[in-house]
Amino acid sequence: MRRSMAALAAVTLLSLGACATDEPAASPSGSPPAAGSGTGDQSKFFVQADYDAELSLLTATPTGPADKPWEQVLNPAMVDTAKFKKKGPHKICFSNAALNNPWRQVGFKTMQAEVEAQKSRIKEFVHVDAEGKDQKQIADINDLLGKGCDALIVSPNTTATLTPAVEAACKAGLPVVVFDRGVNTKCPVTFINPIGGYGFGHVGAEFVSQKMKSGGKVLALRILPGVDVLETRWSAAKVSFDKAKVDVVGVEFTDGDPAKTKKIVDDYIQRYGTIDGVWMDAGATAVAAVEAFQDAGKPVPPMNGEDQLDFLKIWKDKQLTAIAPTYPTYQWRTPIIAALRILDGEQVSNPWKLPQPTVTQDNLDQYLDTSMPPLHYAMCGCTDLPGYPQRWK
Repeated sequence: MRRSMAALAAVTLLSLGACATDEPAASPSGSPPAAGSGTGDQSKFFVQADYDAELSLLTATPTGPADKPWEQVLNPAMVDTAKFKKKGPHKICFSNAALNNPWRQVGFKTMQAEVEAQKSRIKEFVHVDAEGKDQKQIADINDLLGKGCDALIVSPNTTATLTPAVEAACKAGLPVVVFDRGVNTKCPVTFINPIGGYGFGHVGAEFVSQKMKSGGKVLALRILPGVDVLETRWSAAKVSFDKAKVDVVGVEFTDGDPAKTKKIVDDYIQRYGTIDGVWMDAGATAVAAVEAFQDAGKPVPPMNGEDQLDFLKIWKDKQLTAIAPTYPTYQWRTPIIAALRILDGEQVSNPWKLPQPTVTQDNLDQYLDTSMPPLHYAMCGCTDLPGYPQRWK
């Protein structure tokens, strides 16, 4: 991942991070990467056709209500659901990977509010939190199969490990809706997510590559290995960085921890003196990265974050050179809507690809709402839901 001894350290970190999840392809150890390309081998999650398709969706026009992006679809491919038609009101069950970061917490509040908005059609909503543990989520799903659920929603903790549990739910006859993170099976009725990791990673990496000085040093900050949407974000960024021939001096896992993020950034500043760009596969610790540069008395380089309000605020206040590709939290509304449509026997798209807007300097003010908490996400799609804004504060 880095040159000489730094390469060995990053590969070791990657291996340790993979112990508890699906293992991505590692960089070859013992031989430093070529100058200008410290990105290592491409991830085993990379699929060229999927990469090409996602990048084409960045400019596609969605179908659906213009003011409800959580109901919109890019390139719809409708599937029949007549066999799942059932009289309501319904019991909807949700196996959640975790509530271990602000993005997931904001999203779950949005989902709960959507359930409340549909209370005439939903008699019971069961939520089980896997706490970021594969084995717990497998047990959770198995337990839900005996709970009389009319539909099962799953946000998998990791991709390959949760696939058999999702397949078991499908075989039990339940309509299964997977969203956010995917699994390696086609059995769910639909898989819902925005354009996806390739689009996110591409937008951030292209911006950083274009805004930094030619041949400059980039630090890539990742959360954890083995999750498809995060792996594809890095896969797309790797393509952009290799093409631009930037010098990726480090690819580090932060575990989504602000303190760890600050330490990593500070270590790289101390080692290299200057970091010319920062790319992140998720924006929850973007402010921590900014603060590390400020604490070191260094200018904040071009970087990407996400639509978390603390980042949008520091971006505006400090006049950063930044961009925020997004993975909108409004997607947490869509599985509830999809489950109810399936139980009505209505056709739904599979996959159900949602729009994925980008926050830029030009539209920053549109998304920055200083009345909401710093860890709130601008694209919650929640302003019309019961309890807004108090539920999200």
